[in-house]
Amino acid sequence: MEAFTPDWWWLAYLALGLLVGLFAGMLGIGGGVVIVPLLVFLFTEQHFPADRLLHLALGTSIASIVFTGLSTVRAHHVRGVVRWDIVRRAGPWIVGGSLLGALFAERLSSRYLALIFTAFVLYSSVQLLRRQDPKPTRRLPGGAVMSMAALLIGGMSSLVGVAGGVIMLPLMTMCNVPMLTAIGTTAALGLPLSAAGTAGYLAAGLDKSHLPPLSLGYVYLPALAGLVVGTVVTVPFGARLAHSMPVGLLKKIFAAVLLLLAAKMLRSLF
Repeated sequence: MEAFTPDWWWLAYLALGLLVGLFAGMLGIGGGVVIVPLLVFLFTEQHFPADRLLHLALGTSIASIVFTGLSTVRAHHVRGVVRWDIVRRAGPWIVGGSLLGALFAERLSSRYLALIFTAFVLYSSVQLLRRQDPKPTRRLPGGAVMSMAALLIGGMSSLVGVAGGVIMLPLMTMCNVPMLTAIGTTAALGLPLSAAGTAGYLAAGLDKSHLPPLSLGYVYLPALAGLVVGTVVTVPFGARLAHSMPVGLLKKIFAAVLLLLAAKMLRSLF
């Protein structure tokens, strides 16, 4: 396949941002499970260094989620569906886990990161497809249990370049948090998590000399700019859809897309 010109790459990043912003607004998830494999494909076509290909995709993905999260949280906050009490309790632990995950990712090869990411995508797909009514007495855990869960969510989210929504959203709905409230709260929790993960990937890649031009650590700035512009445009539309239509069918479609992307990324890397 012939490589695109730089102008075409910008259009590809913008198109990806438009798609991700729509899902972020609807489901409160940052879109990393879509961004990462597609960035891997685009970066491969640009002949980026193979040994840091996935690190760049992960760092750029989680950096873009900072901007996506700002727009998403605002859209859901004005509708009153963000549980800020949950954000205050779990947020600091999620940030700590995210920083640890980003530093740990530096010690892993792209192949191991790809395996972790694919396993995570498969798990997320299953959770999105499952439809089980939780016990009416089930509630979110408190104290040490919530703290440890938030720490683990932060670490895993940073390792796979997402804001944690595909873990947190099923968890909250299983604990009888209303769907729209879970979407808004997930988006709010993803904001500090992605900011901490971005800091980790920036620091981990600053001393690397074989990264492509216009990289800041493990964040590729041209891709970040295209993603941010696209998501800012479509996040408000996604939020409106979430408040005006059922999301069950959309979740199934999204889960199918995740499975296809995971299979394609494994094939390209191995």
